[in-house]
Amino acid sequence: MTDHVSREGAARGLWLGVLAMAMFGLTLPMTQLAVGSAGAPALSPLFVTAGRAVVAAGLSAAVLLLTRSPWPQRAHWPALAIAALGNAIGYPLLLAWALRYVGSAHAAVITALAPLLTAVAAALVMRQRARPAFWWCAVGGCALVVVYSLLRAQAKGQGFAPSPVDGVLFVAVLAASVGYVYGARVTPALGAERVICWVTLVALPVTVPCALLNWPSAPVPASAWFGFAYVSLFSMWIGFFAWYRALVIGGALRVSQVQLLQPFFAIGFAWPLLGEPIEPLGLGFAIAVVAMVWLGRRFSAAPPGPPAPAASPASRSASTP
Repeated sequence: MTDHVSREGAARGLWLGVLAMAMFGLTLPMTQLAVGSAGAPALSPLFVTAGRAVVAAGLSAAVLLLTRSPWPQRAHWPALAIAALGNAIGYPLLLAWALRYVGSAHAAVITALAPLLTAVAAALVMRQRARPAFWWCAVGGCALVVVYSLLRAQAKGQGFAPSPVDGVLFVAVLAASVGYVYGARVTPALGAERVICWVTLVALPVTVPCALLNWPSAPVPASAWFGFAYVSLFSMWIGFFAWYRALVIGGALRVSQVQLLQPFFAIGFAWPLLGEPIEPLGLGFAIAVVAMVWLGRRFSAAPPGPPAPAASPASRSASTP
């Protein structure tokens, strides 16, 4: 590999990535609780997006002050700005808007593409290389999740027909994937816990006025505020602590594949929250996806090539995700 990741680091990164996906697994149903539906709207998608980022920014400011964290260097700001556009604004806004018109099961069909898009972004942005078999595993894992999501949606009578909303969801996933990689790019210099803090603070000039302008003028259900609280604390803040750290110590290209588990975490959480039983079909696909992720890790090493010239410590740090 061109990135310097030990076996121990790869294992730790994998488990941290799984923990982050467990937290992120509730994002779809909790966002849907927060925004409601087109027929019964609750909080506006703009308020949910901006408000959750403002809440996370307040917590982030406290953490940065308590830890006396230094300001990012000038070279770090472009990556932080891209991460903010992708993870604090683009993905949550487009997702919240789309969930007004489609169900979580339908949205999962498109969001299942996140691992592949993140791996591609990592390969292009961080210049990470992998064997062709890794890419086949990535495509195969995504295909498994898409097939499962299609079968589940059709079993519930929802069907799947491409629509403009699906295009919005695709752009949302692309925004999140690029944001993940640019956040991971500056994590070695800033620290995983500080990256999401700075990301939410960078977004404040946009999120504060947007939250104030879209503050709900009418009462909304308590369930909507519950969903908003979850996406503010976990989807926007705590989950990223584990996720950015996982991308760095385990390698962004490898660890990106655990995103394949996110739809299945959502299914598991839907049982106690929504009363949806865990289906044998879902369990079978989950096992298949885990196997594909494991194979992807085995094939993630780049094919041997000519030895690279010695690099200075500074350049080695810059090339490490």
